[in-house]
Amino acid sequence: MADLVMEKDSSQFKKGLQSGISIGIGYFPIALTFGLLAKTSGLSLTETVLMSMIVFAGASQYISLSLIAYGTGVFEIILTTFIVNIRHFLMSATLNEKSDDDPLINKIIYAFGITDETFSVAATKDGPITTGFMLGLNFVAYSSWVVFSGVGHLIGASLPQTLQESMGVALYAMFIGLLVPSMKVSMKVVFLAVLGAVFNSILTINEIMAQGWAIVTATLLSSIIIEIAEVLKKRYRGVDDEE
Repeated sequence: MADLVMEKDSSQFKKGLQSGISIGIGYFPIALTFGLLAKTSGLSLTETVLMSMIVFAGASQYISLSLIAYGTGVFEIILTTFIVNIRHFLMSATLNEKSDDDPLINKIIYAFGITDETFSVAATKDGPITTGFMLGLNFVAYSSWVVFSGVGHLIGASLPQTLQESMGVALYAMFIGLLVPSMKVSMKVVFLAVLGAVFNSILTINEIMAQGWAIVTATLLSSIIIEIAEVLKKRYRGVDDEE
């Protein structure tokens, strides 16, 4: 009986590995760029690899580089990362419904590896997800992100100093690259980005608060206002439908 269980887990682990290959390939350019930008932002190779190992969240790590460049405090960076990754609560809750038979400790272990990409693969998988499948899937995604982050840093270290210093512009280009596809899909994202930029500009130009807190405050204010507007819009449509 035990042999059958181990064979099944091994089979699921292999399926997870196979499903994660496309994610690993997709992470290659993003993690490589992160490592390169981390080098030009002043992080050491050890700090870069440790950030990828501990945080393992692309958008948050890019934002952290920007905040570090501004000299933002640790608490503001952690708070911003929490806000950016708050969607993981919903993703974890969704996957929990597909893994009822897994022990809680197993869920806690592989929950760390949940990203937008691993969630998409796991959520669209036929049938329930298993510990073996999630561990295989997360292993490929996690190892590729960490390894390529380190490789990117090493490549950055080999670049001329003038080119390293100019790479800071690539950080903003990366943010634009992440934002534009979402803006094409939803006008809500457009309003959110514009409102956040306006609030951040007001808070920083008038020196109302430090750069780090300005980003956190602008993010919260714009999110709250957009959600309130969304609720009011739905209520207004509901009244019109009744009439």
